[in-house]
Amino acid sequence: MPVNSSRPAPPDDPSVITADATALGLGRVTVDTDIGPVTVRAGREAGGPATILLHGAAGSWTTWSPLLRADDERGAVVDDVIAVDLPGWGESALPTADPVTVGDLSAAVATVARSLGYRSWRVVGHSLGGFVALDLAVLEPEATIRVDVVSPTGIGVVEAIRQPVGGGARLPWFAGMLLGMRVLRALGERGPGLVRALNRIGLLAPLMSPLFGRRRDLDRSVVDALAADVRPASFLLAARAAAAYDLHVWRGVRCPVRCMMGDRDVFIGPDDAAVLTALVPDLRLRTLPATGHFAAVEHPEAVLELVTSE
Repeated sequence: MPVNSSRPAPPDDPSVITADATALGLGRVTVDTDIGPVTVRAGREAGGPATILLHGAAGSWTTWSPLLRADDERGAVVDDVIAVDLPGWGESALPTADPVTVGDLSAAVATVARSLGYRSWRVVGHSLGGFVALDLAVLEPEATIRVDVVSPTGIGVVEAIRQPVGGGARLPWFAGMLLGMRVLRALGERGPGLVRALNRIGLLAPLMSPLFGRRRDLDRSVVDALAADVRPASFLLAARAAAAYDLHVWRGVRCPVRCMMGDRDVFIGPDDAAVLTALVPDLRLRTLPATGHFAAVEHPEAVLELVTSE
Protein backbone atom coordinates (compact mmCIF):
# COMPACT_ATOMS: atom_id res chain seq x y z
CA MET A 1 0.00 0.00 0.00
CA PRO A 2 1.10 3.64 -0.46
CA VAL A 3 3.16 5.24 2.28
CA ASN A 4 1.50 7.75 4.59
CA SER A 5 3.51 10.95 5.07
CA SER A 6 2.38 14.23 6.60
CA ARG A 7 3.03 17.29 4.49
CA PRO A 8 4.65 20.31 6.17
CA ALA A 9 4.04 23.89 5.09
CA PRO A 10 5.41 24.73 1.62
CA PRO A 11 9.01 25.99 1.59
CA ASP A 12 9.77 29.51 0.41
CA ASP A 13 11.87 28.82 -2.69
CA PRO A 14 10.57 26.14 -5.10
CA SER A 15 13.64 26.35 -7.38
CA VAL A 16 16.06 24.69 -4.96
CA ILE A 17 16.77 20.97 -5.20
CA THR A 18 16.30 19.15 -1.91
CA ALA A 19 16.71 15.57 -0.74
CA ASP A 20 14.32 16.11 2.18
CA ALA A 21 11.49 13.81 1.16
CA THR A 22 9.55 14.38 4.37
CA ALA A 23 9.27 18.09 3.64
CA LEU A 24 7.59 17.13 0.37
CA GLY A 25 5.14 14.72 1.97
CA LEU A 26 6.98 11.60 0.81
CA GLY A 27 8.40 8.51 2.50
CA ARG A 28 11.17 6.17 1.43
CA VAL A 29 10.24 2.70 0.11
CA THR A 30 12.31 -0.03 -1.53
CA VAL A 31 10.63 -2.57 -3.82
CA ASP A 32 12.10 -5.77 -5.23
CA THR A 33 11.83 -6.05 -9.02
CA ASP A 34 13.08 -8.50 -11.63
CA ILE A 35 16.23 -6.39 -12.14
CA GLY A 36 16.91 -5.69 -8.48
CA PRO A 37 15.63 -3.48 -5.65
CA VAL A 38 14.32 -0.05 -6.63
CA THR A 39 14.07 2.76 -4.09
CA VAL A 40 11.39 5.42 -4.42
CA ARG A 41 9.88 8.31 -2.50
CA ALA A 42 6.12 7.87 -2.28
CA GLY A 43 3.26 9.67 -0.62
CA ARG A 44 0.64 12.46 -0.93
CA GLU A 45 -2.06 9.80 -1.11
CA ALA A 46 -5.47 10.82 -2.44
CA GLY A 47 -6.86 7.53 -3.70
CA GLY A 48 -5.01 7.21 -7.00
CA PRO A 49 -4.15 6.99 -9.80
CA ALA A 50 -0.43 7.29 -9.17
CA THR A 51 1.74 10.12 -10.48
CA ILE A 52 5.03 8.45 -11.40
CA LEU A 53 8.04 10.76 -11.71
CA LEU A 54 11.02 9.45 -13.70
CA HIS A 55 14.30 11.37 -13.72
CA GLY A 56 16.95 11.49 -16.43
CA ALA A 57 20.42 9.98 -16.78
CA ALA A 58 22.00 12.77 -14.77
CA GLY A 59 19.99 12.86 -11.59
CA SER A 60 17.77 11.05 -9.13
CA TRP A 61 14.29 11.52 -7.66
CA THR A 62 15.48 14.88 -6.26
CA THR A 63 15.32 16.33 -9.80
CA TRP A 64 11.57 16.63 -9.21
CA SER A 65 11.77 18.41 -5.86
CA PRO A 66 11.43 21.91 -7.42
CA LEU A 67 8.22 20.82 -9.17
CA LEU A 68 6.81 19.37 -5.95
CA ARG A 69 7.74 22.54 -4.07
CA ALA A 70 5.98 24.63 -6.74
CA ASP A 71 2.98 22.34 -6.40
CA ASP A 72 2.89 22.92 -2.64
CA GLU A 73 2.89 26.66 -3.20
CA ARG A 74 -0.08 26.32 -5.55
CA GLY A 75 -2.09 24.20 -3.14
CA ALA A 76 -0.77 20.67 -3.69
CA VAL A 77 -2.75 19.11 -6.54
CA VAL A 78 -0.10 16.57 -7.62
CA ASP A 79 -1.00 13.58 -5.48
CA ASP A 80 -0.25 9.86 -5.17
CA VAL A 81 3.37 10.54 -6.05
CA ILE A 82 5.95 7.85 -6.77
CA ALA A 83 9.29 9.58 -7.36
CA VAL A 84 11.58 6.83 -8.60
CA ASP A 85 15.32 6.36 -8.35
CA LEU A 86 15.74 4.44 -11.59
CA PRO A 87 17.94 1.31 -11.37
CA GLY A 88 21.54 2.44 -11.04
CA TRP A 89 20.76 5.97 -9.80
CA GLY A 90 20.16 7.53 -6.42
CA GLU A 91 19.66 4.79 -3.86
CA SER A 92 18.71 2.09 -6.39
CA ALA A 93 21.37 -0.49 -7.16
CA LEU A 94 22.68 -1.19 -10.63
CA PRO A 95 20.27 -3.47 -12.52
CA THR A 96 21.05 -7.16 -12.34
CA ALA A 97 20.16 -7.66 -16.02
CA ASP A 98 23.10 -7.56 -18.42
CA PRO A 99 22.48 -5.98 -20.80
CA VAL A 100 19.60 -4.01 -19.38
CA THR A 101 16.89 -2.93 -21.82
CA VAL A 102 14.49 0.00 -21.79
CA GLY A 103 11.74 -2.60 -21.39
CA ASP A 104 13.45 -3.90 -18.23
CA LEU A 105 13.34 -0.41 -16.72
CA SER A 106 9.68 0.08 -17.69
CA ALA A 107 8.68 -3.27 -16.22
CA ALA A 108 10.48 -2.40 -12.98
CA VAL A 109 8.57 0.88 -12.72
CA ALA A 110 5.25 -0.95 -13.23
CA THR A 111 6.22 -3.47 -10.54
CA VAL A 112 6.93 -0.64 -8.11
CA ALA A 113 3.59 1.07 -8.77
CA ARG A 114 1.61 -2.13 -8.34
CA SER A 115 3.48 -3.09 -5.20
CA LEU A 116 2.38 0.25 -3.72
CA GLY A 117 -1.24 -0.58 -4.44
CA TYR A 118 -1.82 1.29 -7.69
CA ARG A 119 -3.47 -0.15 -10.79
CA SER A 120 -3.28 2.94 -12.98
CA TRP A 121 -0.96 5.89 -13.31
CA ARG A 122 0.15 9.04 -15.06
CA VAL A 123 3.84 9.17 -15.89
CA VAL A 124 6.04 12.25 -15.98
CA GLY A 125 9.49 11.63 -17.43
CA HIS A 126 12.54 13.81 -17.98
CA SER A 127 15.25 12.94 -20.53
CA LEU A 128 15.90 9.18 -20.11
CA GLY A 129 12.82 9.12 -17.88
CA GLY A 130 10.76 10.36 -20.83
CA PHE A 131 12.13 7.53 -22.93
CA VAL A 132 11.10 5.03 -20.26
CA ALA A 133 7.72 6.73 -19.76
CA LEU A 134 6.80 6.28 -23.42
CA ASP A 135 7.89 2.65 -23.36
CA LEU A 136 5.86 2.07 -20.18
CA ALA A 137 2.80 3.43 -21.99
CA VAL A 138 3.28 0.79 -24.69
CA LEU A 139 4.02 -1.96 -22.18
CA GLU A 140 1.02 -1.07 -19.96
CA PRO A 141 -1.62 0.49 -22.23
CA GLU A 142 -4.54 -0.16 -19.88
CA ALA A 143 -2.78 1.16 -16.79
CA THR A 144 -1.12 4.23 -18.31
CA ILE A 145 -3.60 7.10 -18.42
CA ARG A 146 -1.29 9.81 -19.71
CA VAL A 147 2.38 10.60 -20.29
CA ASP A 148 4.07 13.98 -19.83
CA VAL A 149 7.65 14.21 -21.10
CA VAL A 150 10.18 16.98 -20.52
CA SER A 151 13.13 17.10 -22.94
CA PRO A 152 12.75 13.36 -23.64
CA THR A 153 15.70 11.44 -25.03
CA GLY A 154 15.07 11.35 -28.77
CA ILE A 155 16.47 10.40 -32.13
CA GLY A 156 19.32 12.92 -31.86
CA VAL A 157 20.79 11.30 -28.74
CA VAL A 158 20.14 7.79 -30.05
CA GLU A 159 22.00 8.56 -33.28
CA ALA A 160 24.84 10.21 -31.35
CA ILE A 161 25.29 6.94 -29.43
CA ARG A 162 24.94 4.71 -32.47
CA GLN A 163 27.11 6.88 -34.75
CA PRO A 164 29.65 8.77 -32.61
CA VAL A 165 31.12 10.67 -35.55
CA GLY A 166 28.09 11.78 -37.58
CA GLY A 167 25.51 11.76 -34.78
CA GLY A 168 27.95 13.19 -32.26
CA ALA A 169 28.75 16.11 -34.58
CA ARG A 170 25.06 17.09 -34.54
CA LEU A 171 24.90 16.94 -30.72
CA PRO A 172 28.44 17.84 -29.58
CA TRP A 173 27.51 18.53 -25.97
CA PHE A 174 25.94 15.11 -25.58
CA ALA A 175 28.88 13.48 -27.37
CA GLY A 176 31.18 15.25 -24.94
CA MET A 177 29.20 14.03 -21.94
CA LEU A 178 29.22 10.48 -23.29
CA LEU A 179 33.00 10.63 -23.68
CA GLY A 180 33.34 12.13 -20.22
CA MET A 181 31.30 9.32 -18.69
CA ARG A 182 33.52 6.75 -20.39
CA VAL A 183 36.59 8.43 -18.92
CA LEU A 184 35.01 8.57 -15.46
CA ARG A 185 34.06 4.89 -15.63
CA ALA A 186 37.64 4.01 -16.60
CA LEU A 187 38.80 5.82 -13.45
CA GLY A 188 36.68 3.50 -11.30
CA GLU A 189 35.97 4.79 -7.81
CA ARG A 190 38.16 7.83 -8.49
CA GLY A 191 35.71 9.06 -11.16
CA PRO A 192 32.91 10.35 -8.89
CA GLY A 193 35.58 11.67 -6.54
CA LEU A 194 36.99 13.75 -9.37
CA VAL A 195 33.56 15.22 -10.08
CA ARG A 196 33.10 16.14 -6.42
CA ALA A 197 36.57 17.73 -6.36
CA LEU A 198 35.72 19.82 -9.42
CA ASN A 199 32.57 20.93 -7.64
CA ARG A 200 34.46 21.91 -4.50
CA ILE A 201 36.83 24.19 -6.41
CA GLY A 202 34.03 25.74 -8.44
CA LEU A 203 34.78 24.26 -11.85
CA LEU A 204 31.77 21.98 -12.19
CA ALA A 205 29.19 24.76 -12.55
CA PRO A 206 30.84 26.21 -15.69
CA LEU A 207 31.12 22.71 -17.17
CA MET A 208 27.41 22.09 -16.53
CA SER A 209 26.22 25.54 -17.60
CA PRO A 210 25.39 24.54 -21.23
CA LEU A 211 22.66 22.27 -19.83
CA PHE A 212 20.73 25.28 -18.54
CA GLY A 213 19.13 28.30 -20.15
CA ARG A 214 19.46 30.58 -17.10
CA ARG A 215 23.08 29.81 -16.33
CA ARG A 216 23.79 32.77 -14.06
CA ASP A 217 20.74 32.03 -11.92
CA LEU A 218 21.73 28.41 -11.26
CA ASP A 219 21.30 27.62 -7.58
CA ARG A 220 24.19 25.94 -5.81
CA SER A 221 21.92 23.10 -4.75
CA VAL A 222 21.43 22.13 -8.41
CA VAL A 223 25.16 21.74 -9.07
CA ASP A 224 25.65 19.88 -5.78
CA ALA A 225 22.81 17.47 -6.59
CA LEU A 226 24.10 16.73 -10.08
CA ALA A 227 27.62 16.21 -8.72
CA ALA A 228 26.32 13.76 -6.12
CA ASP A 229 24.24 11.90 -8.72
CA VAL A 230 27.00 11.23 -11.27
CA ARG A 231 26.83 7.52 -12.13
CA PRO A 232 29.17 6.76 -15.09
CA ALA A 233 28.38 3.03 -15.21
CA SER A 234 24.63 3.67 -15.06
CA PHE A 235 24.85 6.38 -17.72
CA LEU A 236 26.66 4.05 -20.11
CA LEU A 237 24.25 1.18 -19.44
CA ALA A 238 21.36 3.53 -20.25
CA ALA A 239 23.12 4.75 -23.40
CA ARG A 240 23.54 1.18 -24.60
CA ALA A 241 19.87 0.43 -23.86
CA ALA A 242 18.75 3.54 -25.77
CA ALA A 243 20.96 2.68 -28.75
CA ALA A 244 19.38 -0.78 -28.98
CA TYR A 245 15.82 0.53 -28.72
CA ASP A 246 13.41 0.70 -31.66
CA LEU A 247 11.70 4.09 -31.43
CA HIS A 248 8.94 2.85 -33.75
CA VAL A 249 7.55 1.03 -30.69
CA TRP A 250 6.13 4.42 -29.67
CA ARG A 251 3.53 4.11 -32.42
CA GLY A 252 1.76 1.83 -29.94
CA VAL A 253 1.24 4.58 -27.33
CA ARG A 254 -2.53 4.81 -26.83
CA CYS A 255 -2.78 7.53 -24.18
CA PRO A 256 -2.40 11.30 -24.59
CA VAL A 257 1.19 12.56 -24.49
CA ARG A 258 2.20 16.11 -23.62
CA CYS A 259 5.77 17.19 -24.34
CA MET A 260 7.84 20.20 -23.30
CA MET A 261 11.27 21.05 -24.72
CA GLY A 262 13.59 23.93 -23.89
CA ASP A 263 14.64 26.11 -26.81
CA ARG A 264 18.25 26.04 -25.54
CA ASP A 265 18.44 22.31 -24.88
CA VAL A 266 21.81 21.08 -26.18
CA PHE A 267 20.60 17.46 -25.95
CA ILE A 268 17.68 17.94 -28.35
CA GLY A 269 18.51 17.18 -31.98
CA PRO A 270 17.14 19.15 -34.93
CA ASP A 271 14.85 16.27 -35.92
CA ASP A 272 13.68 15.28 -32.44
CA ALA A 273 10.36 17.14 -32.47
CA ALA A 274 9.42 15.99 -35.98
CA VAL A 275 10.28 12.35 -35.29
CA LEU A 276 8.44 12.34 -31.96
CA THR A 277 5.38 13.93 -33.55
CA ALA A 278 5.41 11.36 -36.36
CA LEU A 279 5.72 8.40 -34.00
CA VAL A 280 3.42 9.24 -31.08
CA PRO A 281 -0.25 9.33 -32.15
CA ASP A 282 -1.75 11.79 -29.62
CA LEU A 283 1.07 14.27 -28.97
CA ARG A 284 1.02 17.94 -28.10
CA LEU A 285 4.37 19.70 -28.01
CA ARG A 286 5.37 23.00 -26.40
CA THR A 287 8.73 24.77 -26.59
CA LEU A 288 9.75 26.70 -23.49
CA PRO A 289 11.86 29.81 -24.16
CA ALA A 290 15.16 30.55 -22.39
CA THR A 291 15.29 26.98 -21.09
CA GLY A 292 17.87 24.23 -21.30
CA HIS A 293 17.67 20.51 -20.57
CA PHE A 294 16.31 20.78 -17.02
CA ALA A 295 13.02 22.65 -17.42
CA ALA A 296 11.59 21.18 -14.20
CA VAL A 297 14.51 22.75 -12.32
CA GLU A 298 14.70 26.07 -14.18
CA HIS A 299 10.96 26.64 -14.62
CA PRO A 300 9.10 24.27 -12.28
CA GLU A 301 5.92 26.34 -12.49
CA ALA A 302 5.77 25.90 -16.27
CA VAL A 303 6.29 22.15 -16.02
CA LEU A 304 3.65 22.02 -13.29
CA GLU A 305 1.22 23.67 -15.71
CA LEU A 306 2.02 20.93 -18.22
CA VAL A 307 1.47 18.18 -15.67
CA THR A 308 -1.80 19.59 -14.34
CA SER A 309 -3.26 20.62 -17.71
CA GLU A 310 -6.12 18.78 -19.37
